[in-house]
Amino acid sequence: MAYRLLVLNPGSTSTKAAIYEDEHQIAMKNMVHTNQDLAPYPTLYDQLDYRGALVRLWLAQEGFDLSTLSAVVGRGGIIPHIVAGGYEVNDELADCLLHHTVFDHASNLGGLMAQAFAKPLGIPAYIYDAVTSDELLPEARVTGFKEVTRTSFCHVLNARATSHKYAEALGRKYEDMNLVVAHLGGGISISAHSHGRIIDSVSDDAGPFSPDRSGSLNMLYVVDMCYSGKYTKPEMLKKLRGEGGMSALLGTHDCQEIERRIQKGDEWAALVYKAQALQISKGVGIMLGCFTELIDAVILTGGLANSKMLTGMVIDYLHNLVKVVVIPGENEMEALALGALRILRGEEQVHVFHSQAK
Repeated sequence: MAYRLLVLNPGSTSTKAAIYEDEHQIAMKNMVHTNQDLAPYPTLYDQLDYRGALVRLWLAQEGFDLSTLSAVVGRGGIIPHIVAGGYEVNDELADCLLHHTVFDHASNLGGLMAQAFAKPLGIPAYIYDAVTSDELLPEARVTGFKEVTRTSFCHVLNARATSHKYAEALGRKYEDMNLVVAHLGGGISISAHSHGRIIDSVSDDAGPFSPDRSGSLNMLYVVDMCYSGKYTKPEMLKKLRGEGGMSALLGTHDCQEIERRIQKGDEWAALVYKAQALQISKGVGIMLGCFTELIDAVILTGGLANSKMLTGMVIDYLHNLVKVVVIPGENEMEALALGALRILRGEEQVHVFHSQAK
């Protein structure tokens, strides 16, 4: 039996929609939203009908019959108290997405849009591998600050999808493997996967610097900057995300531009790029310490993994310690579709969300 899926991925300035028949994408549309388009909507959640109408218009233009759908899957939002994998969008999850998320983010619309399409059709709506999925070991949650408990925050969707893809290529199951996955993108996160569970992770503000994020550094330096009187809190947050990393050091986050500079003999650009590779390797090394068994491989994925120069330097640091494989790119639409397919085929159990915000 073939399954047909509508996949929905709302972002801050776009809504991506795709139709999949089993593993095959048969249509896809990226609908861009300008500031002017979104101006009439006071809150993020006021955009729900607007974005849904655009998807319905596209489906009508494609001549697609919604009654042939088996399920709808949306990008997971910033939801508290969930684990990795798929959740059916029930009324409690919908209420959480509207009123009780960790913070407002366009991905919170994913499950709500999925439910809006699925409910009238009498088919399931899912979210899959939300970024706040948290399965950390108890000992991984403890910090040296009594007031702070660690939670997992990494690129769950692509990290797990790439792990599944690697396992299948070997004729194995993801749940039988131990892997470290470094997602290399605008932000870099690194996660430790033990038998299908992300037991620890390095978030994009706690590990390597990246094209536009500062990564971690000695906390005393940060405290001094925060209390120097030179920077406001918003300015410091911009240094962490948006104006840090290679953007701050080289004035650009375009890796192709940086590599062109290196090829022309720019020694500072070459040093910064090598420093980023070193930090990625050190982040992987931290995750290697999470296992009590031998690991099968380190996977380098995400958009930056297309850079042979960068991945080559990372491999040079790590190849004597562990097997390193490169699986570049990030296909969120495919990852969402394949996750929903595993649920529909009975290969994976869907989770039921129960709100803790009472």
